[in-house]
Amino acid sequence: MAQREIMEDPPVVSTPAVAFAKLAALESALGLVLRGKAEVVRLSLVCLLARGHLLIEDVPGVGKTTLAQALARSVDSTFHRLQFTSDMLPSDVVGVTIYNAHSEAFEFKPGPIFTNFLLADEINRTTPKTQSALLEAMNERQVTIDGRSHALPTPFMVIATQNPVEHHGTYPLPESQLDRFLMRLRIGYPDTASERDIVRNFAEPCGTVERVLAADEILQLQAMVHRVTVDESLVDYMLSIVEKTRTHDSLALGVSPRGSQALYRAAQALALLEGRDFAIPDDIKRLAGPVFAHRVVVNARAALAQRRGDLGDRIIEDILTQVDVPL
Repeated sequence: MAQREIMEDPPVVSTPAVAFAKLAALESALGLVLRGKAEVVRLSLVCLLARGHLLIEDVPGVGKTTLAQALARSVDSTFHRLQFTSDMLPSDVVGVTIYNAHSEAFEFKPGPIFTNFLLADEINRTTPKTQSALLEAMNERQVTIDGRSHALPTPFMVIATQNPVEHHGTYPLPESQLDRFLMRLRIGYPDTASERDIVRNFAEPCGTVERVLAADEILQLQAMVHRVTVDESLVDYMLSIVEKTRTHDSLALGVSPRGSQALYRAAQALALLEGRDFAIPDDIKRLAGPVFAHRVVVNARAALAQRRGDLGDRIIEDILTQVDVPL
């Protein structure tokens, strides 16, 4: 393996044109797996490029796990899937320190979180104690066990799926956990033509997804995201939207500064994905819902009539109509 690493030159993403071509190939590969959901595929790639974590929430059977697996397997990197259950412990996620009788010393045995892509399947079926095992990893790209910090591989991305909180046997994710997901997406039911393709090709496993990019290429693309220009007028536009969430009559909790940073990075990533080296107001409008809706907390009065998630989306849409778009 060492000889192979020395002999082969790492892949290079040299220009925005090269980046656009590679990302187009990746998007096309994912589109063959999740049919009829081009916007969901594109936004999941935005999340990856922005170094964020992705939460996919929807009813069972619409392709949440399929999208998560396809996104992870389209990159030539390490991948682990964890099926979260009510009896899972934090050590099942991050690892454990055990005593080795032969060496007469304690040794750390890494858990499945030590990977490039972690699929946390049905994350809201485990207890809050186990959910909290992901907090440090998602925010700082490391885990601390017995007073020692262990760095995680790069790139590192958590792709979590969850059923709506109204389903039996689920634990709602706390606000601190939700805030660490850059984006929340809902897939929804496919149209008739796409569902016909799904039915006819049901035997095609997700494991056949083509590996389009190497892990080093993802790191280079993520670095290019930071070079995308965001005009000051767009920053003011973002902050005006954020301020509205903090003063809205229907919201008990608005968007945090982490959310503001998330929208900024997502706008840069979307611009790169579409072949631009600058962000535009439409990027902000397009991303505000997926980035902000899961971060706001609807107050008790407003929640009586509607589900939290649906109402949060509508409130963000309403706020967008109240803020002037920069010219």
